[in-house]
Amino acid sequence: MTRYLRILGIAAFVLSHSSGLVPYVTSSTAYAQLGKPEGLYYKSWAIVIGIEGYVVAPPVLGAVNDAKRVAQAFQQLGFDEVVEIYEKDAVFRRLQQVLNDMLPRKVGRMDRLVIFYAGHAGAAQDVDGEDRSYLVPADAQVNNVAKAVTVEHLKEFTRRSASKHTLLILDAPVFGWELTAPQPLSLEGRLAPEADIDRRVVQVISAARKGERSFRSDGKSLFVQALLAGLAGAADADKNGWLMASELGAYLAQRVQADSQGAQHPTSLRIDGDGDTVLVEGRMVTLLPDGELQDSMARQRAARSHYEQAFAMLQAGKPAAEALERLNLAIAQDPTYGDAYVLKSYVHLEAVPNLDEALASGQLAVQHASANPDSFYMLGLVQEKRGKFVEAETALRQALKVNAGYQDVYFSLGTLYADHLNDQPKSIEAFRRYLELGGAHARARAAVTEADQAARPKP
Repeated sequence: MTRYLRILGIAAFVLSHSSGLVPYVTSSTAYAQLGKPEGLYYKSWAIVIGIEGYVVAPPVLGAVNDAKRVAQAFQQLGFDEVVEIYEKDAVFRRLQQVLNDMLPRKVGRMDRLVIFYAGHAGAAQDVDGEDRSYLVPADAQVNNVAKAVTVEHLKEFTRRSASKHTLLILDAPVFGWELTAPQPLSLEGRLAPEADIDRRVVQVISAARKGERSFRSDGKSLFVQALLAGLAGAADADKNGWLMASELGAYLAQRVQADSQGAQHPTSLRIDGDGDTVLVEGRMVTLLPDGELQDSMARQRAARSHYEQAFAMLQAGKPAAEALERLNLAIAQDPTYGDAYVLKSYVHLEAVPNLDEALASGQLAVQHASANPDSFYMLGLVQEKRGKFVEAETALRQALKVNAGYQDVYFSLGTLYADHLNDQPKSIEAFRRYLELGGAHARARAAVTEADQAARPKP
């Protein structure tokens, strides 16, 4: 059995009932980032797509020049990788390769990813009769969804992406997202967006609503002109030096509506997670008015530093006891640092065995990081190792309440029901869901295949 623990990124578990769980390291870039980020992210990616001359659709005059100006803005903001895809290079096959292969392989769990698109958007009804937008590649027709990048494609990509913060900026009327309500801005009195920057998020800013169009004047997009001004600092509403995606979205909605005399209304949405993408990182020390707050912030940053060093040690195969020392230092600096307890629980479960400590750390993880499904997943693995199988089931089920699409939890439930709780129907149900989510373990495939064959009418 292979299990991936997302909070580790690098860690997997191979189950052997005779020898226990043995950790190993995968070589995938997205799961193998070494060291501590100098800022908030290991690496910042911008994918800039501009299509002006379509093969079988009307041109979008000025789209490539707009996209090039946006690419230059991200370069000036210090993004490490700015990938530019223009005109005939932006065909359906190339966009699919970027979304389904390149980015999933290269973008890591502590990275920032921004995708900008300027070009046509179309709309078609889904199976439920609801209108859904799609992006039109250079070799596609506006009114044909067959070679389009649909909202569903984009949603699936963002679910698979390992990036901490993902922001889609679309200079087109793109709609049809299944949404959670965006959190209101609460900038007044905020010293720094510390609570937002550590949480995963996927955000979308679209240039216009359903039924509207993205206006252009003298070959330039009103939306892009406002976007460039916002990235240059105009969108920093509270002037605290931090530019957040939520601030940018609010600024664009106000600015473009005014510039278009009420004819165009950009939308800003949070479609996954509850964090906020940082576009410009302010200097935290200058935002702190007194020594007490400064000390508190310094302790949080020191705790994160110790945690990242522990993480890197485990990645590099260094003695787990040294990583454990770093985790203890992190917790000493910030006793509420939930992710440190998750990693400490793992170390005590597998590398420096101590089930009592593993349990205590797992319980503190769910107390201080209840929004992280890995807290409950780790606690479930600990309870299973302790022989507390009902408690293990409860913890794993709680992980699914936090993230209903957590593939590896379903696999763990499948083996738990089969090996310890003697509930074959629930085991098959869990294995089946694991496979539906893209899992490929032979045990799950064999169990589901055998169950399906047994259920078929005999001739």
